[in-house]
Amino acid sequence: MSDDAIIKRLKVIVKEHGGQLGLAKAIEVDQGFISKVINRKQEISYYLIRKLCFQLKYSPEWLILGTGDRKINKSDSPKLITEIQMLRTEVDILHARMRAYEIQLNDLREPKEHQPQQA
Repeated sequence: MSDDAIIKRLKVIVKEHGGQLGLAKAIEVDQGFISKVINRKQEISYYLIRKLCFQLKYSPEWLILGTGDRKINKSDSPKLITEIQMLRTEVDILHARMRAYEIQLNDLREPKEHQPQQA
């Protein structure tokens, strides 16, 4: 998942709502919050993705992955909830794996204290 790609799609959503202020009003957040995300001063959050998907019916698949239809049908709402939960779980798993790899990498970089030194 590329932040650049998601921000690009977020800009499409902003344009569709007449600007940052229009989008902010539509999802009941501060316009500054939208601006910070677009200008990379704040990370894209699950909170923002959830609001865009639940309140405005954007597809999480389109928003996060860039595939599928941009909007979902009202009848797809239960599917939307499941998709968001699954994507959130996948992200959490990837973060945990990344932390584990970082720990392993740090262990490999540190000199082995218990190995005998060669003369």
